[in-house]
Amino acid sequence: MDNTVFDILIYVFDRYMLEELPASAERETLARDLESAGFGEANVERALDWLADLTEERERPDLRGNGAFRIYAPEELVRLDPQCRGLLASLEAGGILSPSQREIVIDRLLALDTEELDLEQVKWVVLMVLSSQPGQELAYARMEDLVFDVPHRDPH
Repeated sequence: MDNTVFDILIYVFDRYMLEELPASAERETLARDLESAGFGEANVERALDWLADLTEERERPDLRGNGAFRIYAPEELVRLDPQCRGLLASLEAGGILSPSQREIVIDRLLALDTEELDLEQVKWVVLMVLSSQPGQELAYARMEDLVFDVPHRDPH
């Protein structure tokens, strides 16, 4: 089976949820589970490295974004098309992502092994980032509705 790192991340997220991932000491067990599920060893290792890097992002200092805007580097512009950048801006404006979380999402998106990123990948990475950070249950639930296209219901 020739799956991408992103495919493996979705599989892990779906099966384990990031909050309940095995500790790093159990990385080998998770790697064996993924390989026995049919994922290639090289991509499994890259996916596990991606997840380990995401875990380290919990320590990132909080950015304050009052009135600030994000200027994308040329290499970011190549990988993140206007739709992806627009989604990130709207998630931040809507209070789902903080400026710090936006930066983590961009970092994790650029770490994927795909040349072109699409909206679905952005949505899933946002979901993974939010689920990996404590106290983000409401933002996670709002993002989950977007990922799974659940219609928003306003109270009467």
